[in-house]
Amino acid sequence: MPEEKTRRAVARDKRQGKAPSTQAGEFIREEIEHVREGRHGARSARQAIAIGLSKARRAGIKVPVKKTASPSIRKKAAADERAAQHPHAPSARRSRATEDALKREGYAAVSHKALSAQAKRSAAERTAVSRSAAAKKAARTKGAAGRSAAAKKAARTRKARGH
Repeated sequence: MPEEKTRRAVARDKRQGKAPSTQAGEFIREEIEHVREGRHGARSARQAIAIGLSKARRAGIKVPVKKTASPSIRKKAAADERAAQHPHAPSARRSRATEDALKREGYAAVSHKALSAQAKRSAAERTAVSRSAAAKKAARTKGAAGRSAAAKKAARTRKARGH
């Protein structure tokens, strides 16, 4: 069950007309926090992200499945979307088993280093054109104040790194 804080953040994103993937990002953030707080572990950054996406789909967010996804991933996503239509409490026994299995996993999967490596791998799978288009869109939709803040942050970073 998503936390109240997450539900509010998702509702705000939806009101602002943000993309489903942005809304789903709130669930992924929640999952990363859970692992960092030690509620349970994760085998990899990808697993933590997958759990967050699954929660998002079950909460009714229409997150599209990647074109390159395997049949088993597609099946799981479809099951999550069906579950969103008929919400009910999860089976206590199954929920406990999942939690126990995750508790046996480590916590390094959501370290800054691991998440950064995952982001880089993910970006590397995209074309340069696709990455460039995303960056241009981000700059366009940021607004004047956002662009100014980003420029200041970039300048601080360059200074800190001695560039």
